[in-house]
Amino acid sequence: MQLTGNKLLNASTARVFSMLMDPDVLAKIVPGVSSLQKISENSYKSILSLKIGPVGGSFSGNLQIEDIIPDKSFTLKAQQNSKIGNANAIVKIAMKEAANNQAEVSFDGDVKLSGVLATMGQRVIGGVANTLTKQFFNNLESELADNKN
Repeated sequence: MQLTGNKLLNASTARVFSMLMDPDVLAKIVPGVSSLQKISENSYKSILSLKIGPVGGSFSGNLQIEDIIPDKSFTLKAQQNSKIGNANAIVKIAMKEAANNQAEVSFDGDVKLSGVLATMGQRVIGGVANTLTKQFFNNLESELADNKN
């Protein structure tokens, strides 16, 4: 499944990048995350709970941030496992300055599903992915508004 899109945020790219590199902020803004523990530089153990269509589950796995270019881009690699299936994702996140001190954040990635998750229709999975993406950006916007330093 492909994940692509972009969002204009009312903050500088430096500020957005800094927040996305902060594991405490990530734990707050990524939908479903209940735990994000650092295991090494740019590598984390994660636990999240998600409801995907009619099925819900608790996922555990690893999250890595690679190919970091400060204030510009990074690659997010996630491997999550659960009783209902596994998800492996590689998402490239890029940002650039836009007008009025705004940041345009774009993402492009691929998610591979297995188990029960893979048997669910593309429409269900795509709808859930869109909802989670909107929640992520809404949470990020709220965090940016709450922490104007």
